[in-house]
Amino acid sequence: MWRLPLDDEYKENLKSNIADMVNAGSRYGGAIFAAMFLKEFAEDTPWIHLDIAGTAWMEENKPWIAKGPSGIALRSLVEFVKGWSE
Repeated sequence: MWRLPLDDEYKENLKSNIADMVNAGSRYGGAIFAAMFLKEFAEDTPWIHLDIAGTAWMEENKPWIAKGPSGIALRSLVEFVKGWSE
């Protein structure tokens, strides 16, 4: 987990000719574009962006994890929430 850079230069990529904003980043930095999109709606509300879709499913069995739903980062998320609630 790491804090995404949410610099204003990324906001340029949200501009759209037909909508207020476009919710599609480039091939590079897609998680950052998604976070910038969410930031526009969250305003002053604390928020987090969990970009876990790419790691959510294993296509084949591995010695350390079974095929199917992976549960990747679940333990980290549980520890984060426990620490935050203290």
